[in-house]
Amino acid sequence: MKITELLKKESIELGVKVSGKEEAIDRLVDLMNAGGRLKDKAGYKEGILAREAQGSTAVGDGIAIPHAKVAAVKEPGLAAMVVPEGVDYEAFDGSLANLIFMIAAPADGADVHLEALSRLSTLLMDPDFKGDLVKAKSKEEFFQLIDDKESERYGKKTEEKPAEPSKAAAGYRVLAVTACPTGIAHTFMAAENLEQQGKKLGIAVKVETNGAEGIGNPLTKDEIAAADGIIVAADKNVDMGRFDGKRVVIASVSDGIHKGEELIKRASGGEAPVYHHTGGANASSENSGSQDGIGRSIYKHLMNGVSHMLPFVIGGGILIALAFLFDDYSIDPGNFGKNTPLAAYLKTVGEQAFGMMLPVLAGYIAMSIADRPGLAVGFVGGLIAKMGSTFANPGGGDVNSGFLGALLAGFIGGYIVILLKKLFSKLPRSLEGIKPVLLYPLIGILLAAVVTTFINPFVGGINDAMTNGLNSMGGSSRILLGIVLGGMMSVDMGGPVNKAAYVFGTAQLAEGNFDIMAAVMAGGMVSPIAIALCTTFFKKKFTEKERQSGLVNYIMGLSFISEGAIPFAAADPIRVIPSCIAGSAVAGGLSMALGCTLRAPHGGIFVLPTIGNPFGYLLAVVIGSAAGCLVLAVLKKNRETE
Repeated sequence: MKITELLKKESIELGVKVSGKEEAIDRLVDLMNAGGRLKDKAGYKEGILAREAQGSTAVGDGIAIPHAKVAAVKEPGLAAMVVPEGVDYEAFDGSLANLIFMIAAPADGADVHLEALSRLSTLLMDPDFKGDLVKAKSKEEFFQLIDDKESERYGKKTEEKPAEPSKAAAGYRVLAVTACPTGIAHTFMAAENLEQQGKKLGIAVKVETNGAEGIGNPLTKDEIAAADGIIVAADKNVDMGRFDGKRVVIASVSDGIHKGEELIKRASGGEAPVYHHTGGANASSENSGSQDGIGRSIYKHLMNGVSHMLPFVIGGGILIALAFLFDDYSIDPGNFGKNTPLAAYLKTVGEQAFGMMLPVLAGYIAMSIADRPGLAVGFVGGLIAKMGSTFANPGGGDVNSGFLGALLAGFIGGYIVILLKKLFSKLPRSLEGIKPVLLYPLIGILLAAVVTTFINPFVGGINDAMTNGLNSMGGSSRILLGIVLGGMMSVDMGGPVNKAAYVFGTAQLAEGNFDIMAAVMAGGMVSPIAIALCTTFFKKKFTEKERQSGLVNYIMGLSFISEGAIPFAAADPIRVIPSCIAGSAVAGGLSMALGCTLRAPHGGIFVLPTIGNPFGYLLAVVIGSAAGCLVLAVLKKNRETE
């Protein structure tokens, strides 16, 4: 069955304006009914809303695919709507949906339509195709675009599936399984993205789809045994017993759609934990998530918060730094940063952006734990941690719980929502719709606020003790701290150790310890620059391809992108990583010794004018990079003799 056999022109509407998600659903249900696909319009809408209550069907990048497989459907069908101005469909990436396909599938009967629906999901991963559909001037053009694209991708005989590429000889480095609750759309979109990202990375990837019509492209025992790693991007039970003893990355199907490159790199690079199977043959991948361990789960939730926080920290921090650059200290030293109109404006905007870092950190930690219902709960908890709470402090005045308080508020808020989900799971189905819009935010925000208010004084005491301890450090102690933090930046170049040092540095910005951030960024700049220097001055120790890649590392190092060193570290970790750590430690220690400060948490050489003692900072980076280069040159053998 072709996609165009499921989509009638009566069920297409272009140039639509809707006020919100609810109105969009109503219009699409009407379109589906106009195509004669429904037995019970109200029953079908109930099925759509029930699916949305589990999580938005917006897949990001302007696309939403609401769907339901219920008895109210008479025959399988599609409805399509183009909203040029977009509508908020609660997409994870915040994008407005301007292309929406609604899917209707009967609860029983033949599944001949499922292949066509999986094809539609796959085709929508092509941004050019999606753009053409949004620009279509008529229903006929919209319809023809789909027909042409399907024929181009799958051939004229759409009943025949495209042949799978043969990898029997070389084998697949990465295997994957994708599955979503309905097995109609997201399953195949995740599979398509993983395969495409594998091609871009030059890594052979095979994906098994656990769709509504059964298992497609199944993984064999020999393929599993030979694979470097496995990706399970699933929101429902899949057969996990066959992966016992393999390195497995467990993620949501949404991550398969949007984070394919990251998942493949983790699976192929040996970063994934070894999976040890317990339970029956079909144990859920959701349950298997516990195999990550408590520590790794906490790290993943924390990094989700940090990744969303960084744009606020970086943007706000650089604006604040620019305010000091453009101000005149002599006008009023006590008001430095706001003496001139331009400086005052930059500092005010920067402070507002920078001030969002703690609520955003807490909000997205909670969202990582409890999905979308956790966002508001964590955000408010982080806001209370940031503002302090006078009524929680008998002595009066705000309690400074800072970064640590917001971090705890995020975890507290997330697990409060998890608890509420379990408590409310017994409520009647008719109340499903009010849980995410009323019960979770109302009760969750209140409970998170109460708990955060209660712990604020205790966390504030810890935070103040840490700040006072850092401020009381003498010269030698601060140099040692700079050596440690600088070295940490090159331990795993963007991994957990690197991120721990960076997060510590950004947290100290809020406390006024600007020298710590300078040492952290100096250490992070060194590893790619040191490698670039070594490929330039010790050419015999590298291949021609490595020397060419080394040139790019100059730019990456100067831009404070430590990840530029990863390919070299992965190819020769025993020699490269210790060399980079040594150079970064030297840079971090020198930065502290020379009294360098940094108010902007990113930017590398491009924020040099905002650095305190810029010449000293440059000297620290140059000496550290040279040290790392020389150590690597000593450790690394010539290519001809290896």
